[in-house]
Amino acid sequence: MTRTEDLNTAARPAERTAGPVVGLLLAAGGGRRLGGRPKALLVQRGRPLVEHAVGVLRTAGLARVHVVLGASADAVRERAALDGCVLVDNPDWEQGMGSSLRAGLASLTGTGARAALVSLVDQPGIGPEAVARVLAALRDGTSLASAAYDGVRGHPVLLGSEHWAGVAAAATGDRGARAYLREHEREITLVECGDVARPHDIDTAEDLRHLE
Repeated sequence: MTRTEDLNTAARPAERTAGPVVGLLLAAGGGRRLGGRPKALLVQRGRPLVEHAVGVLRTAGLARVHVVLGASADAVRERAALDGCVLVDNPDWEQGMGSSLRAGLASLTGTGARAALVSLVDQPGIGPEAVARVLAALRDGTSLASAAYDGVRGHPVLLGSEHWAGVAAAATGDRGARAYLREHEREITLVECGDVARPHDIDTAEDLRHLE
């Protein structure tokens, strides 16, 4: 039997050790340039985009997934099948991706995870093949790895647990982990994924053509 676990519900012991890497899906965006349509509720293959994104992470082998919600969070809970996920509310989602990343990393306290695999809800062209490649770069809690597309760093990003505090401290506005990763660029393992994924963002009405 599956279930949805909210952040304020204590995890069972088995869940706290579900694996060395936790999937962290940032899905709080309000779709300002999409006329206020929450990105999590855009439709991909007949289902909410957030549901599709969770499926990608699980297919890649992530047993535990934390989903950060913000815009229309109640509607997302009602419409999307997110059974078994840890749902993290970000009341400050309008401040940008940085606030969601901070909320998501804070939710990992006590999980025992060695790393977080951070993905964005609005990139439906990134599938389980790319996620699995980045996951394979895990060594230990010091790991930093990122998907690359024709050599350019993108998502998903693997953050070893020893980096979480630094990432959270630097995450402001819409920058997410960008500033921290720039400072630690020499430590990042780039994993080329351009042959198996398309890193398109769904930001504008024109971008909706990337949905299926």
